[in-house]
Amino acid sequence: MTYVIAEPCVNTKDTACVEVCPVDCIHPTKDDKDFAKYTMLYINPDECIDCGACAPECPVDAIFDEAELPEKWASYKKINADWFTQNR
Repeated sequence: MTYVIAEPCVNTKDTACVEVCPVDCIHPTKDDKDFAKYTMLYINPDECIDCGACAPECPVDAIFDEAELPEKWASYKKINADWFTQNR
């Protein structure tokens, strides 16, 4: 299992979740050169340890345990994974 960032993050990109992630699996960070290019943050499903530290830090409730991801945002599981395939 992993956590997934969904639609409420689009055009928000609050990085409080990045600050608490113990394995640095949420990107882009403010330090990444392309930070402004992207409209949301993404969780790397291969690096996420399913600790859940990020979810309560999100001010727009955009982070979900994969098993609890609302059906209307199910596509964000692939969107998160694809971002890392294309950008890392």
